[in-house]
Amino acid sequence: MAEHDTNAPPLFELGDVSPAPTPAPAFMDLERPDYAYMFGFLQADGHLAQGTGHKGRLTVEISVRDIAVLHAFQRLTPYNSSITERVRATNFSEEHHSAIWTLCDREARATVNGLGLPYGRKSRRIAPPRVEFSRRDYLRGVIDADGSVGHTGQGLPFVSLTTASAAVGAYLCRYAKAVTGSARQIGRNARDGIYNVIYTKEAAVRLAAHLYYPSCLSLARKQTAATALASWERPADMPVRSPGRRWKPWEDRALLAHDDAESAAAELGRSEASCAVRLWRLKTGKVRRPEGSPADT
Repeated sequence: MAEHDTNAPPLFELGDVSPAPTPAPAFMDLERPDYAYMFGFLQADGHLAQGTGHKGRLTVEISVRDIAVLHAFQRLTPYNSSITERVRATNFSEEHHSAIWTLCDREARATVNGLGLPYGRKSRRIAPPRVEFSRRDYLRGVIDADGSVGHTGQGLPFVSLTTASAAVGAYLCRYAKAVTGSARQIGRNARDGIYNVIYTKEAAVRLAAHLYYPSCLSLARKQTAATALASWERPADMPVRSPGRRWKPWEDRALLAHDDAESAAAELGRSEASCAVRLWRLKTGKVRRPEGSPADT
C-alpha cells in the first residue's frame, strides 16, 4: 500500500468551499411582509391595464411626496420597471405633482392578476388573497392607499378606510375586532355606494400600533401619524361608551308583531326610541326581516 505523500498538494481546500447562495424570494410571495403590503397597496391604488396582444401595464400613481414607496416597489420587483413624474391639473389642485411606477412585464402582470388584482375597473371586485398572506401587512397596504390615520378636528385618534369592496371592508372589520375588540358593521353610503370604516379613540390607538410596527414598509407620513397616536390618553371627563346591544331575530319578530314601539319596549327591555328606529328600519328594508316575522306568514 503506497504511503501518502505529505508534500502533495491537496485536492481542494475546505476553506474555499462557499456556502450555497440563499435563493431570492419568489416575486409576490405574500407570506413575506413587504410583498403582502405591496399587494394590498396595488389592489387599492394600482391599475392593471390589458392592451392588444400580450401588451399591458401595471401602474401606480401617487403624490410625489410618497415617491419613496414606489422606489421600494421597484426594488422588490425583479423585472424592469420605471418611475416617472408629472404635473397636471386635477379636481383638487391646478398643479398636482405626482409620481408613477410602471411595470409592463407579462409574467409579472400574470402573477399579480392571479393573486387577485383584476384588469380594468376593480374597486368593487378586489378581495383579500386566497393564498396564505401576512394579514396585518396586507391591511396596512390597503389603508396606506385608501385610508387615513391621524387625529380628528377634536383631537381624537382615528384609523379609517374608504373602499368600494365589500370583501375588503368586511375583512378589515373582522381583523380589527380580533385586534381591538371593537365591532363594526359595514354598509354602503347612499350617496356613492362606498363603505366607510372608522375606528377612534382606544381602538384606533391599538389598531395603528398593530399595523404600523417599527421598520415596516409604509408611507412615511402615515407611519409618523400612527406613532403619534400612541401618546393619546382618554380625558378623565370623557365617559367610556358601553358596547351596543345587538338585535336578535326573536326581538325583531316580537317588535313586528307589536307593530308599536311603546308596547314592544316594555316586553323587550329596550328604550322606546331604540324600538322606534329598529321598527322603521325593518319596515323600510334598511335591515332584513327575520324569517317567520308577521310579514312573511
